[in-house]
Amino acid sequence: MQLLGSLFFTVFLFLWTFLYAIFFVIACAMLPFPRRFALVRVWSRVLLTVLRWTCRLEYHIEGLENLPPGNHIALWKHSSSWETIAMALVFPRQVWVLKRELTWIPAVGWGIRQVHAIAIDRKSGHSAVSQVIAQGKERLAEGDWIIIFPEGTRMPPGQTRRYGVSGALLAAETGRLLVPVAHDAGRFWPRRGWRKRPGTIHVVIGPPVSAAGRDPREVNQQVQSWIEGTVARLEGRAPAGEETA
Repeated sequence: MQLLGSLFFTVFLFLWTFLYAIFFVIACAMLPFPRRFALVRVWSRVLLTVLRWTCRLEYHIEGLENLPPGNHIALWKHSSSWETIAMALVFPRQVWVLKRELTWIPAVGWGIRQVHAIAIDRKSGHSAVSQVIAQGKERLAEGDWIIIFPEGTRMPPGQTRRYGVSGALLAAETGRLLVPVAHDAGRFWPRRGWRKRPGTIHVVIGPPVSAAGRDPREVNQQVQSWIEGTVARLEGRAPAGEETA
């Protein structure tokens, strides 16, 4: 049953996203930007509901009280496709930093452009960082949260890589806070493969981190230590670099 449910959800995910993207692009022609994000939430809510029905995969959120007033910058652990769906429901109105190749997908890419996503060329190095900072300032001024996957790509459970510095630099230059988000979605919905495990994904929103007047590398290290340590706790293992007793 789990195999069939996973297969059904995978087919539904692609069909629903493609067809909804066409509707979304048409609807956006008649909606101001602040109201478009409500439609993104509908897309997300439908997918997570079908995921629960077909794969028995739910989620639980801790730390909502850590969300500061206003709009800031969230750094999410990236280990699955699940968080790319769920973050629209977890955080207030937002824009995403994502690879520009996603904007080339027919219909879906058109929809991504309608929500003012920051589409970067990940191979361009400093130019990508400058783009995140410049466009991030504009989006923050418009009242949106900025959502960043600092690892840049999905990482298997138990693995990480050096976090990108763009989020910390943007926070330092704008005086906004960094909000770290950890979760264990990679255990249930792996980055490769379409079979999902039943259970409950746990999402933990951490205390905000100020980058004002600090070395961005030091800020990144603090955020990465918290996220990876929290993920290790959720997954029941020792953080990278530590040994279990």
